[in-house]
Amino acid sequence: MGKLLIVVDMQKDFIDGSLGTAEAVEIVDNVASYIEKCEKDGFDIVFTRDTHGEDYMDTQEGKKLPVIHCIKDTEGWQIDKKLRKYAEGKLIFDKPTFGSVKLMNYVTEKGYDEIHLLGLCTDICVISNAMLVKAALPEARICVVESCSAGVTPESHNNSLEAMKSCQIEVV
Repeated sequence: MGKLLIVVDMQKDFIDGSLGTAEAVEIVDNVASYIEKCEKDGFDIVFTRDTHGEDYMDTQEGKKLPVIHCIKDTEGWQIDKKLRKYAEGKLIFDKPTFGSVKLMNYVTEKGYDEIHLLGLCTDICVISNAMLVKAALPEARICVVESCSAGVTPESHNNSLEAMKSCQIEVV
């Protein structure tokens, strides 16, 4: 039992790097404030990090999204500079794809009764992980923090929020 905050892929390449957007840049300060609030409220906090190898362009994702990003150990792979201090000493799930099965197993093992997610991109990795967590813990309160998340486009962000609402994931 307990509360968990999952900070999804707040990495340089998704904020102001190869796949960055103005909307992603705009949420960084909100994310920092929300992490601080959760720390004060006794939440456990974990991070995810999109992680690819040098062979990215040869993968299925690389063929469908031919933009090199989040290559392990590059600057673009790192958690954003403004948020790195919050990740120090925290569990980080490096994930080679959109959703993390290891994260799903972790939340199942811990048995959280409330989980908040935020980050990038709402319409790809946030929704993927929210759905995995909801499937793992169907009776837990699962929330996505709208002001701390951004999609590839504002339209896809809003569409994914509506899809999550349909699956009984709260948007707060």
